[in-house]
Amino acid sequence: MIKKESRVLITGCGGMLGEAVYNVFSDKCTVLATDIDLNEEWLSKLDVREREEIVRTIDDFKPDYIIHLAALTDLEYCELNPVDAYKTNAEGTLFLANEALKNNIPFLYVSTAGIFDGKQDTYTEEDVPNPLNVYGRAKYFGELAVRNIPKSIVIRAGWMMGGGPKKDKKFINKVIKQLAAGNHEVFALSDIYGAPCYTHDLAKSIYYLLDTDAYGLYHGTCAGSASRYDVAQYLLQLLGVHKKITLHDVK
Repeated sequence: MIKKESRVLITGCGGMLGEAVYNVFSDKCTVLATDIDLNEEWLSKLDVREREEIVRTIDDFKPDYIIHLAALTDLEYCELNPVDAYKTNAEGTLFLANEALKNNIPFLYVSTAGIFDGKQDTYTEEDVPNPLNVYGRAKYFGELAVRNIPKSIVIRAGWMMGGGPKKDKKFINKVIKQLAAGNHEVFALSDIYGAPCYTHDLAKSIYYLLDTDAYGLYHGTCAGSASRYDVAQYLLQLLGVHKKITLHDVK
């Protein structure tokens, strides 16, 4: 159970999910929020690719829990920079997992639905992963590293949204930026579906699972599914610009 005096180390806390997790945990316990991009005053520097930094941080802070969010999530970047992708998403996770195991620290790792090949309409925790790209393979390697920790939680997140204009680097903010730039056309895939994952809801789930010692593997998404086209269509309607913008169905 997480108590006021509990100490929680969070990696990759400068991103869209990290901010939501920080807001949930920071008033309930002592948090060391870390990232390589110090874009908030409450962040401390930690590069998960550097094993010495990890060891030093854990030795100094002595966390009761570790929440590992740090990752390279841009699929195109990962394909073009596989060494960096594996160092961050795979090797960095392995470094942290080894330290958690050595120090008997409960460990929560946020993975991705991208570990699956998309050949099924839906997936459960019992389905066998088959990642098709560098990002998915590196994240799945992280899952395998975490499985060695008895007190571990793996959450496979769906299509992340909810970071706002400052933190969201994904589909929704990309559409909003296109509109802000004066574009009158938006292109979105309609033949690939996913489950939206609201960052603030996932952050609450992370707290609940750690607080109740519910170790295991989970799929962390909100209810329902949608294509990129569906999401873009709803967004344009929500913004009241659907009659002014042409939404193209890309297949």
